[in-house]
Amino acid sequence: MKGVSEYMVLLVLVLQCFNMVVKVNSQKVPGMFVFGDSLVEVGNNNFLSTFAKSNFYPYGIDYNGRPTGRFSNGKSLIDFIGDMLGVPSPPPFLDPTSTENKLLNGVNYASGSGGILDDSGRHYGDRHSMSRQLQNFERTLNQYKKMMNETALSQFLAKSIVIVVTGSNDYINNYLRPEYYGTSRNYSVPQFGNLLLNTFGRQILALYSLGLRKFFLAGVGPLGCIPNQRANGFAPPGRCVDSVNQMVGTYNGGLRSMVEQFNRDHSDAKFVYGNTYGVFGDILNNPAAYAFSVIDRACCGLGRNRGQISCLPMQFPCANRAQYVFWDAFHPTQSATYVFAWRAVNGPQNDAYPINIQQLAQM
Repeated sequence: MKGVSEYMVLLVLVLQCFNMVVKVNSQKVPGMFVFGDSLVEVGNNNFLSTFAKSNFYPYGIDYNGRPTGRFSNGKSLIDFIGDMLGVPSPPPFLDPTSTENKLLNGVNYASGSGGILDDSGRHYGDRHSMSRQLQNFERTLNQYKKMMNETALSQFLAKSIVIVVTGSNDYINNYLRPEYYGTSRNYSVPQFGNLLLNTFGRQILALYSLGLRKFFLAGVGPLGCIPNQRANGFAPPGRCVDSVNQMVGTYNGGLRSMVEQFNRDHSDAKFVYGNTYGVFGDILNNPAAYAFSVIDRACCGLGRNRGQISCLPMQFPCANRAQYVFWDAFHPTQSATYVFAWRAVNGPQNDAYPINIQQLAQM
């Protein structure tokens, strides 16, 4: 993990006021299309039969005091990126009111517990995997074709930004759950990483074939450090589960290489790798630099590290939420999420490679 640079220290000042964000020319970005899991969901699972829901208090306690389906105490990564780009956070695809004019700033297809593989997260119930989200995007395209002509639609898609945050559930809700899934018996760690990368690569190229051209593809964070993994007792107290972090490191290295290959092969598009692992690793290694004081347990949850049982309805969360890196057993607080959003939009190549989201928006 890299040390905290001077500009990252200055970020702490910005972090104290979420409304003070750097905006680029909003006309450059007509919309955002969001794919992935609970890290970027804004309410799709509210409309599915699943245990992976967050439409109850105290979720949303810092989002106008109400739950929305975001797996956070407040705003999601997409909300913050939208603020910085001057684009409204797009609505959830499954919300029946997400029609016509509400679609003009893009759509959010992300679904909690969903993954790159169709099987990931099935023990929670219904969810939309990446392949299902691609099908949903095609349904949205059919709506757009009724709303604008072919040239306008082509320009709209090419100028919009695609944010994809997925892969975590393929590990924590598939490979690392042998009681439900056989992948850890059938694949070595490198083989499983390659399975994910090959599947994900086809999914991203499918989106490209449908007209999207600007992609931000986030890597997987240090999953061995989340309260859920710390709580399993596989690491000494106060330590992350190194074996899990090494697993996702294999995937992340492959994803960065895939982004380089895509940029060589598709000169009319731009693909960006988001270094989720590096940013959150920096936060965990240097918490005081970001005004965090609690890095090893959840603000809301039960059991060891408050990570054995995730946040329950009407549970009282910690009072000093801004000082916690993790909100529940699996997800960061909005304060930690903001750090990643800011660095993805404004950071150097170590945070977003080969360019950041602000530079992507201006292309």
